[in-house]
Amino acid sequence: MAHRRPDIVLLVLDTRRVDRFACFDYPTQTSPNLDAFARECRRFQWAIAPAQWSIPAHASLFTGEYPSVHGMFQTTSVLSDALPTLAERLRDDGYFTAAFCNNPLIGVVNNGLRRGFQSFLNYVGLITTHPNQASMKSGLLDKYRQWFKRAFAEFVSGVQGIVANSERLTELSFTPLFFPIWQAALSLKGNSARSLSDAARLLIHREGLSAGQPVFCFINLMDTHMPYHAPRRLVERFAPEFLRDREWQRYLRRFNSDAFGWLAPLEDEILPAHKALLDGMYDAQAAWQDEMVGAFLDRLRTSGALNHTLFIITSDHGEHLGERQLVGHTISLYNELIHVPLLVRDPRGEFAPGTCEDRFVSSRRLFHTALAAADIASPTERALSLANAGANDPEQGEAFSEAILPENVQHLLMRRKPELAQRRGADQRRIAVCSGCYKLIQTGADRFELYDLARDPGETENLCDVLPAQVEVLQDRLRTFTLQQSSRQATEQVVTSDDPLVLKRLRDLGYLE
Repeated sequence: MAHRRPDIVLLVLDTRRVDRFACFDYPTQTSPNLDAFARECRRFQWAIAPAQWSIPAHASLFTGEYPSVHGMFQTTSVLSDALPTLAERLRDDGYFTAAFCNNPLIGVVNNGLRRGFQSFLNYVGLITTHPNQASMKSGLLDKYRQWFKRAFAEFVSGVQGIVANSERLTELSFTPLFFPIWQAALSLKGNSARSLSDAARLLIHREGLSAGQPVFCFINLMDTHMPYHAPRRLVERFAPEFLRDREWQRYLRRFNSDAFGWLAPLEDEILPAHKALLDGMYDAQAAWQDEMVGAFLDRLRTSGALNHTLFIITSDHGEHLGERQLVGHTISLYNELIHVPLLVRDPRGEFAPGTCEDRFVSSRRLFHTALAAADIASPTERALSLANAGANDPEQGEAFSEAILPENVQHLLMRRKPELAQRRGADQRRIAVCSGCYKLIQTGADRFELYDLARDPGETENLCDVLPAQVEVLQDRLRTFTLQQSSRQATEQVVTSDDPLVLKRLRDLGYLE
């Protein structure tokens, strides 16, 4: 009997902090299902995201390149055709490639990240759209349904075009008064339960697939992205004061409606009560997601689908919840944003269950890991599979992360809060290297922060003045990295979207002015 190549599932828990998992040594109870699943996985204690927000982070997952090579720093960036995506590589070698996406930056914007998917289901919007969808149905009713959805979407786009093309109305739509309307109308965080159900149906029933054809399944869930609207029973568990304290309720209403507030640094330290509220509401969202993912995993296990699946769980980035006077994920490379969860379950045994890798690894290497599992990796790519992480790792436990604030966000911050934006380096490029037990962050040309993550994972003590020799060593690594990436840099392509619906979704999530 011919060897069957494994299905590959890449589950991205968008905006999910690593410190909301008990399996990553934090005292929370938000993830019992994922914690149980982690016991079947190899756990990577120090996975580092290549970027701090969705577009560059996903581009790295899909290409295996750091942002300075793929160039996807802006909301208007388009992935170069010179860089084949993971979905393209797998599709061209016989995999059926399917995406179940709740992030509009990946599933709606025409930036090249959908390339290679034969089926791409997008769950964001007034109605679900199916770009690149390979329909399993061909009946007249299905054709009429798809025609109606397209026509209705065009109508909605026309209405929103009036708003998008008016500077005054656009500014108004960005205010707390109108933002909740757009949230409700466009379902900005998608539908996790439905997307997981659709993914399970494909992996279990395999309708329309050839006999023995393997599947690559990408899933993005947005439950822990702002705004926060967890079920009441979970709010009662993780933020009970919210149900009793009207000031907490007023604060959360303002917070959920203030898209600009998700971008800008705070003027002052966050109040302890407000910090507790954000932590509790985030925990409630994480617990809700855990329930849905747990049910999804149970379906796959019961059906036997897990037995032949390389299953990867990670996050594109984390989230600031008031630490260092920051909220959201636009402006830093601190651990709240780039230290991400990473679990790999492999029934073939290359990733031993119940084991842990505690050296730094870049999550961009999931690209190489998937190619190796599909037996289509080049020797260089195979060497970078996370199956090789450890003593013989070619990257020697080193990982980098890069951040350039999108230009539209820079302009908005500089116009509304110029002094604060300049003080926090909103217009400066950031780059970080994690090596050994240290992390060096460079902001602009000459601002450096050094942290010993073994002793200080919360990055509370800048050791630059204490350990100048270590700073010099890591500065040299940053210079070498920059030169290496520059020599391989793909040409960045930029597109100006004229789709008002796309522009509105980006504004409502806080990525466009």
